[in-house]
Amino acid sequence: MALPRILLIDDNKTRVQQLETVFQFMGYRIDIAGSADYIACFSEIDQLCGVFAGDGIERQATVLSDIVGRANKIPVILLINKGTLLQVSTAITNSVFQVLEWPTTHPVLKPILDKLSVSGIQTTFTVREAFDRRSSSVERLKGKSQAIVGIRKLIDQVAESDATVLILGESGTGKEVVARALHDASLRRDKPFVPINCGAIPGELLESELFGHEKGAFTGALSARQGRFEMAEGGTLFLDEIGDMPLAMQVKLLRILQERTFERVGGNKTIHCDVRVIAATHRFLENEIKENRFREDLFYRLNVFPIEIPALKDRAEDIPLLVNDLIARMEASNRGSVRLTNAALEVLMLHEWPGNVRELANLIERLAIINPKGLVEAADLPEKFQQYNISEPLAEQIIDDTIAVNTEEDDAQSEQLEVVNAFDGSAAALAQLPEQGMDLKEYLNVLEVDLIRQALSECNGVVAHAAKRLNMRRTTLVEKLRKYDFQR
Repeated sequence: MALPRILLIDDNKTRVQQLETVFQFMGYRIDIAGSADYIACFSEIDQLCGVFAGDGIERQATVLSDIVGRANKIPVILLINKGTLLQVSTAITNSVFQVLEWPTTHPVLKPILDKLSVSGIQTTFTVREAFDRRSSSVERLKGKSQAIVGIRKLIDQVAESDATVLILGESGTGKEVVARALHDASLRRDKPFVPINCGAIPGELLESELFGHEKGAFTGALSARQGRFEMAEGGTLFLDEIGDMPLAMQVKLLRILQERTFERVGGNKTIHCDVRVIAATHRFLENEIKENRFREDLFYRLNVFPIEIPALKDRAEDIPLLVNDLIARMEASNRGSVRLTNAALEVLMLHEWPGNVRELANLIERLAIINPKGLVEAADLPEKFQQYNISEPLAEQIIDDTIAVNTEEDDAQSEQLEVVNAFDGSAAALAQLPEQGMDLKEYLNVLEVDLIRQALSECNGVVAHAAKRLNMRRTTLVEKLRKYDFQR
């Protein structure tokens, strides 16, 4: 029986010929693509055992990230020139199955291919199925908070249109997750999703990356190359960190968004494009405009439909669900497993998370390495988390309250019951309405703040106990503390 296919993505023709000969000699079927046309291969090839990527792709972090994302569970081998390993970033080496120095010998390549075949067989599935599975990307927006529910609604509203979307949020909040979910929910879901980080590519190279170039356009342009707009034809182009784009490139991007046409670098042929643009940034673009670092006309062109992602500290009730999802993903990719006690989860919910979801993911992976398949207590968390103290029984109550699913109607009824219970049989305690009238909202706010302060004082500042004293859920009380800017 023939071995599964291998996809080789390489612009080095000499190396391609050598590897093709070796693979075929060992019985492998091989498909070949360049760094400019590999996207089509992922939708056309039925089954892959592994993906080899080389010839400078290690220097193109965005391209390699896209290849790894499209490969999904298919192992990716990165080929690098001998002696250049130290030039490859840790983030890149961690994202691939293995790094292989080239040139290499047959005895070295054989065990790697055998290992690749076993791994590929264990995760056998068609690439088309991988694309189909991404249609559920909205499910990756884990959380029951009002902010996440609102984002899901916004995605549903804008998905079927071609409107340009601007995603705003701090670094690490999951802007690309939202962009992919939007693409997968759109009518362009069967076409490519092409991401590019505008802040990771030098300004002088960004034009070529976006628009492509013709042969001889500049030193080193040995052949014509497609840009990201051409790669994303019919699909979605995700411009991450658009706020870091140089002003000169902003002018050219504005023209494309207006005219839907462009020329490759060094070319004079007008190319029409049918691409939906989704942009994202962690910067406040209004401030960037005032500082003359971002064009106002481009901002209005991009800001057709804004989606703002809250920081993780502003949706702490989603942390238990996020932790469970992160652990499930690690287990699915055989990267270990770990379990956290309720007390440990509560500590995580009290943390500020300056790195947002990315910081949380890194912590869970670290815990899985330190405590493989173990149970992590609050005391086992890193030192910076030890400032938070909470008892186990209290943690169990808090986590149960956090994960409980309540509809908006239930919330409204609960609040009504809270009011009724608070004043049941105590109507005489209510103040009389002054003859000149009063600002009822302001009066109730002052009353609410005073009662919350009393409850916290009686409970020594323990929010969960104060919430029980006020007959409300802890998460509701936490929101009120933020609303009134209480200092805990």
